[in-house]
Amino acid sequence: MTHTPEDAIGTTSQDEPRVTAAQVADYLRRHPDFLMQHPELLDYQLPPARCNGDRLVDLQQFMVLRLRRDLARLRADQDDLLANSRDNLTTQERVHKSALSLLAARSFEHLIETVTTDLAVLLDVDVVTLCIEATEQSPHRARIDGLQILEPGTVDAILGQGREVLLRDDVRGDPLIFGSGAGLVRSDALLRLSVSSHTPAGLLAFGTRHPGYFNPGQGTELLGFLARVLEYCIRTWLDLEE
Repeated sequence: MTHTPEDAIGTTSQDEPRVTAAQVADYLRRHPDFLMQHPELLDYQLPPARCNGDRLVDLQQFMVLRLRRDLARLRADQDDLLANSRDNLTTQERVHKSALSLLAARSFEHLIETVTTDLAVLLDVDVVTLCIEATEQSPHRARIDGLQILEPGTVDAILGQGREVLLRDDVRGDPLIFGSGAGLVRSDALLRLSVSSHTPAGLLAFGTRHPGYFNPGQGTELLGFLARVLEYCIRTWLDLEE
């Protein structure tokens, strides 16, 4: 018995029998609930067009194709949502570990070292700096790695008055903020630090070499939480009131 191309489905080795279209049709007739048990197979089937000669009777085929496109789009959106959820969980875990490392500092000096060295590793960024505006009493404080001294009013000039967070997706690192690490920075997150009414304004700055790593559309709650924890730690070590 010979089989036409329409009868044979797929290709098989010489040792395996061919499955014909007639066999598939016969199997489906004997198992009418097969596609109900395997509905995912319908995604790969083309619906028949209902025609009467050259005249189209209805638009069923096009409606089904449109529904399939909508389903594919929804599945893609679902995949994006799941990926974003996983990223958010990872970020949350990193921020929580960072907060615990700040709270575990054994001294004020250890706290500053944790901010300027450990947080970069914990948060997977390239540069972290702590910026403090100078005061008339201490305009020429000794430089510490990762600690940047700013001119009075600089924080408001950068963030805008009353603004707490600034995320930038494509910038060149500012040496005033990132010091010697500025050359690495192509995206940054800047958070206002208001430690006490008795201390100057400050910034907690994160920089990364990847443009788009931070962007204005991102949520800032976790970074804001980390800034509040740092404020609390500084107040505690320096015995300051809010």
